[in-house]
Amino acid sequence: MSRLKAVLPMALLAICSGLPALANAANLTISCGAVGAELQLCKDGVEAWSKQTGHSVEVVSTPNSATERLSFYQQILSAQSADIDIIQIDVVWPGMLANHLLDLHEVLPANATQGYFQAQLDNATVDGRLVSMPWFTDSGLLYYRKDLLEKHGKPVPQTWSELTTTAQEIQQAERDAGHAKLWGYVFQGRAYEGLTCNALEWIGSQPGGGLIDAQGEILIDSPATRTALNLAKSWIGDISPRGVLNYTEEEGRGVFQSGNALFMRNWPYTWALVQGPDSAIKDKVGIAPLPKGGENGTHASTLGGWGLSVSRYSAEPKLAGELVAYLTSAQQQKHRALVGAYNPVIESLYDDPELLAAMPYYGQLRTILEDGVMRPAAVTADRYPRVSNALFDRVHGMLSGAAPVDQAVTDLGNDLKRIKRRNW
Repeated sequence: MSRLKAVLPMALLAICSGLPALANAANLTISCGAVGAELQLCKDGVEAWSKQTGHSVEVVSTPNSATERLSFYQQILSAQSADIDIIQIDVVWPGMLANHLLDLHEVLPANATQGYFQAQLDNATVDGRLVSMPWFTDSGLLYYRKDLLEKHGKPVPQTWSELTTTAQEIQQAERDAGHAKLWGYVFQGRAYEGLTCNALEWIGSQPGGGLIDAQGEILIDSPATRTALNLAKSWIGDISPRGVLNYTEEEGRGVFQSGNALFMRNWPYTWALVQGPDSAIKDKVGIAPLPKGGENGTHASTLGGWGLSVSRYSAEPKLAGELVAYLTSAQQQKHRALVGAYNPVIESLYDDPELLAAMPYYGQLRTILEDGVMRPAAVTADRYPRVSNALFDRVHGMLSGAAPVDQAVTDLGNDLKRIKRRNW
């Protein structure tokens, strides 16, 4: 159907209802959400904007898999197709897709990004161009059994070393008391993007630790990296089951939610599930920042999330920018947080009484997001998938015992140098 034909029904509606006249009616297409609550919230927001403006918007369905969705976007954009005006993109995609995306500074109000977390804006900016408007965010969190810490008189650990010692002591005490299945710590250990996030947190929490800086310099081959990875390797078979090497988010949650883990690293979405009516640990869970890498380290939490971008090939870039501004407004972000637990990217919303009442951990989450670690996707651009693959493959091999830590770090440094030579 041509855009003109698509506009006609809305034009007739406008005549009858007093909405904007025929000459002002237009049709947009947006890809936001794939299934379930995320897709429905997108449709609800789009419908509300359509009613206010008189413009029609078609929500285009996309694959649920992020990998398949990225491939779909790349095909559409490479063809310079105007079929989709607005796309929802992962925080690790701006560098890969930037050449096909509009600089949102050209179409958004001057104050549109005021009050946003700076790390999110920096990540969405490529060569000075804001190619994605942050919409909602995620960050790695430490979940803990507050009942077991209280029972054994232990505080919430502030460093990874403290977590290790506390996990060892409580795990042994509980097993001696008959809880044979209890483990001290579960995380995402499979060789995939989740392990990249965990490894960046371990390394970034150490003084001077890092993978690649904002200028593209490789930092990985350092004492900080070796310290972090040696400690992580010591967990396997001790406070973490060997099966953790095949855990994604849901496998770890399954162990923790069944009452068989003291600590867990996971994303904010897990809170509603572990507090659900069918959870074995309902009202027994606390949330804290991930531990520091020693007293002089930092609480490093890998940031996730999604933003909205406008295709450079859109026939209605200004109108598309207006829809993006509406969907990412404070009002919409608050609604999405209350209904779907999508964490806002506007700092002031973490002080909102209604949101704090619904999600008490928001007070802590704000601090965690302020100290968040972005994956080096903007600086490495379309090379980021290779960078991430190199990191999680080498770290997984080290955790599994296939390679010593020193060798894994050296090999990873060489991997990154080879990738960089191809001009990220």
